Amino acid sequence: MTTTTDSRKQLPRKGTRRTRQNPPQGVEKPTTRPREHEPRPKRRPKPEGQWKIDGTAPLNHDEELKQQSPALDVKRRIIETYSRQGFDSIATEDLYPRMKVVGLYTQRKQNLGGEHTGKDNSELHDKFFMMRIRFDGGQSSPQRARVVGEISRDYARSTVDLTDRQNIQLHWVRVEDVPVIWEKLASVGLDTFDACGDVPRVILGSPVAGVAADEIVDAQPAIDYIHRVLLPQEEFQNLPRKFKSAVSGNARQDVTHEIQDLAFQGVRHPELGPGFQVFVGGGLSTNPMLARSLGVFVTLEQVPEVWANVVRIFRDYGYRRLRNRARLKFLVAQWGPAKFREVLEQEYLGYALPDGPDPVPNLIDRDHVGIHEQKDGRFYLGVKPTLGHLTGEQLIAAADAAERHGVTRIRHTPFKELLFLDLSRGEADELAAELAEVGLFANPSEFRRGLLSCTGLEFCKLAHVTTKSRAIELADELEERFGTLDSPITIALNGCPNSCARTQVSDIGLKGQTVTDADGNRVEGFQVHLGGTIGEGANFGRKLRGHKVTSAELTDYVVRVVGNYLAKRDDGELFRHWVLRADEADVR
Repeated sequence: MTTTTDSRKQLPRKGTRRTRQNPPQGVEKPTTRPREHEPRPKRRPKPEGQWKIDGTAPLNHDEELKQQSPALDVKRRIIETYSRQGFDSIATEDLYPRMKVVGLYTQRKQNLGGEHTGKDNSELHDKFFMMRIRFDGGQSSPQRARVVGEISRDYARSTVDLTDRQNIQLHWVRVEDVPVIWEKLASVGLDTFDACGDVPRVILGSPVAGVAADEIVDAQPAIDYIHRVLLPQEEFQNLPRKFKSAVSGNARQDVTHEIQDLAFQGVRHPELGPGFQVFVGGGLSTNPMLARSLGVFVTLEQVPEVWANVVRIFRDYGYRRLRNRARLKFLVAQWGPAKFREVLEQEYLGYALPDGPDPVPNLIDRDHVGIHEQKDGRFYLGVKPTLGHLTGEQLIAAADAAERHGVTRIRHTPFKELLFLDLSRGEADELAAELAEVGLFANPSEFRRGLLSCTGLEFCKLAHVTTKSRAIELADELEERFGTLDSPITIALNGCPNSCARTQVSDIGLKGQTVTDADGNRVEGFQVHLGGTIGEGANFGRKLRGHKVTSAELTDYVVRVVGNYLAKRDDGELFRHWVLRADEADVR
C-alpha cells in the first residue's frame, strides 16, 4: 500500500495492487469527495398500491383475483355449479376470497384447538359455511324474523347470532342449500350480498330512527338510498379492504361512531339546524385508532353524496400493497383530517362544506334495553339474549309474540339486542314478560347487559381460545356472587387480536391468546385490557405489563376485580372511572 499526499489509507481492490497517484503538475486536484464518502441515493419508497398515484396494476394475489372477475359473479357459479356438485367442486379462488362478498365464510373444523390457528385454510376449514345476512340500519319485521328463524331451523342447525353490526349470522350452512336460502331471504327483501369482503359492508343506523324521543334527525332515508341506489354500483365493489360505515341522528350516539371507517353522527348546528358531523378513520383490531372529526356540517340530503365520495377516496388512495395496512384508518393517520377534508371538498365534491360542531358526548346508556317512550307517545321494547345468541325456534317465537301484540317493526342494534316498536305501555309490559319466557330479557343484569363475545374457537379459523361458553359461565358466576351492579360494566371476550368484540373499548377487555400456566403448560388464556371507552375521553384503557390470565383463572379474576371495585370505590363512582385509577394490585 502506498502513502500519498492524501493521508487517508486506501484499500486495494480485489485482485490488484493499484496505488493512488497525485495529479500531474498543473492539473488541479479534484475537489469532489472520494466515492466511498458520497451519500447513497435514497431508495424510492415501494408503491403502496394507491390507484391514483401508483396505477391499478395489482401488487398482491388478492388484488389480482379481484381484478380477474367481478366478485358478485360467484353468485352465478354457486347457483349453477357448486350447489349442484357440492363443496369439493368449489374453485379455490372462489372459496377464498370471492365467496366472502356474497356473505359466506368457511367455518372452522370442530375440535381443532388454538394450536392449529395460523395454519393454511385448507387444514382449518370445514365443509360448512357461516352465512351473514345484512340488515342495513337494523331494519327487520316479524315476517323477516320468522323467515330467518325458519332458515336457521331447517338449514343451519338452529343457529342465530345477532352481531354488533346489526346483522344475523347462521352456521352449518351447506353450499347445496345456499340458492334456496337466497330465495327465501329475497321473499322478505333480505340478502347476503356485500355482507363480507373488500366492499362497503352493512351500514349501521340508529335502531330507533324515526321514533326516538331523543332523536335529532331521522337518518334512515339516507341509509335506504345508499343501500338501494349506490351500493349496487360497480365502482364500489373493489375497495382496498372492508369498509364500515354508520349513519345515526340519535343523541344517544347508538352506532359507535368513534370506531367506524366513516360515520355520520347527528348534531344541531346553531344556524343551520339538524344535520351531521362526519368522522373518518376509526377501527380496532391490532392497530386501534379512533375516528377523527372532519369539522364539517352535512345535511341529511348530502349524506349519500358525501358517503359515496369518501368511499371513492378510499378506493383511489387507499393502500392496497399490504393487506394489514389497507384500511382507511391508515390513510387518515397519514393525511390527517385537514388534508382529508381538503381532498374530499376540492377533488371529489367540488364544493366546500360549512364548518360544524362535534356531538355532545354520551357515555352511558347507548344501548336500548328496556321500555322507552317514543316521540309519538307509544313505546318501544328492547330485549337482549345472552351474547346475542338465539336458536331458530326462539326467533320464530319472538316473531309470533310480536304479531300477537300488533308489532310490525322489529330492529337489531349494534349491542346485539332486538327492539319491538309502536307498543302501548301495557302491551310493552306484556310482551316483555312473554319474551323473557323464551330467553329474551328486557331487564338483564348489568353483567349480562354489557357482555360481548366473538364466535371464538367454535367456528372461527382465526381464534386462539373458546369465548362464548366462557362468557356465559362468567355471567352466571357474577350474577350468583353479586346479583347486579349499580354501575354499567362492559366485558368483552375476543378469541384473537382482531377485536370483533371491541376489547379495546370495554371496561374489561379480554384478548384471547395461548399463554403459559404456572406449570409451564401452553394453554388457552387472555391478555387483559382495562378501562377502554368511547365517548368523551375515548381511549383504549390500560394494559398491565405482562398481565395475562388462563381461561381456567378467568372467572376468579373478574370476580376479584369487581369485588375490589365494590369495596374500594368512592360514592357514586362508576366502574369505568375506578378501574383507571385503581391500584395495580386491585386489578391484577
